[in-house]
Amino acid sequence: MKILPTRVFDDALLTPYRQIGDEAADAVVLQIASQRGREGLAELMRYLGDIQTVSFDTQLPEVQIFFREQGHLPAFANLSQMEKAMAFFWKHDQKIALLLGCYSLPYCYAAADGAQVLWLSERIKNDTYKRLEETGEFVFGIMQERDWRNGRNIIKILKIRLMHAVIRYFTRHSPKWDTFWGLPINQEDMAGTNLAFSYIVIRGLRKLGVATNETDEEAYLHFWYIVGSLLGVAPLLLPKNLREAFHLDRAIFNRQFKPSTAGVELTKSLTKILQQQAPDSALRNFPVAQMRFLLGNTVADLLAIPQVPFEESIIKLTTQIPLFTKLFRSSKISSPVLEKYKRRQ
Repeated sequence: MKILPTRVFDDALLTPYRQIGDEAADAVVLQIASQRGREGLAELMRYLGDIQTVSFDTQLPEVQIFFREQGHLPAFANLSQMEKAMAFFWKHDQKIALLLGCYSLPYCYAAADGAQVLWLSERIKNDTYKRLEETGEFVFGIMQERDWRNGRNIIKILKIRLMHAVIRYFTRHSPKWDTFWGLPINQEDMAGTNLAFSYIVIRGLRKLGVATNETDEEAYLHFWYIVGSLLGVAPLLLPKNLREAFHLDRAIFNRQFKPSTAGVELTKSLTKILQQQAPDSALRNFPVAQMRFLLGNTVADLLAIPQVPFEESIIKLTTQIPLFTKLFRSSKISSPVLEKYKRRQ
């Protein structure tokens, strides 16, 4: 196997990116704020929050210009790789849904400074179910091949990009924001989130014992490279292969993962909702066990995730249980798996 070269993601590279947002999207928000104030931004957020509406012809001129200038695939996009990535997703969609809830999201919360944005904005804290539903709708939506052909997915992603810019604007002007944390939704944090939805999902499938191959994994990473680019992540912070993804993840982990009230409380809110999705009371603690298994003890302890007496074999078997029937995507429960677990209690 050919060993690919990798870039170095050290402090000299990453530290400046904590003070950088998204120049193109931030310019749109700043222009609207200066000309139309909070009312103009509130109107923009109502449009951005409607994920089904992709028309932008009735929006403010600066918003229309943004969509027209940014609304195209990056030059490096490989269409065949994108198709392969979407096929990979739908082959493992139920397990990926589980990984999003029990691995990707809490993994993001462990990055203490970045988690402050989610906590202070109260979007997760006050309506956790709706926020998770939106996450599922976004991820499953951009895996629809037809919506890449008709351009809808590009608009959906650009709407999220502008939403980040609005949240960044309000958060950085909040008296609760500590500049020690960096710029809200900065480049390093966006890169970490992109990894959580791409490389961490791949790693999660491996932990669950799913047989995958490097070709499909690289395609999936490439897909999220494209999504990250459309979301405004700097090219230097988007890994081009699995080896780079590993090194970037390790660098961000070493720099940003630490205990925080925000991370713990966000995880509690997430866990509560996931427990409510369990189809049987016997599996109520399954999301907690799954989080600890996937995250590992070090990260789980940072998030104060309690230990529960689940065996690894049971955790892997119960990946067939649809914990996210309403949040993401559902399928029928495998009753033999459920019965086997009940007998072990």
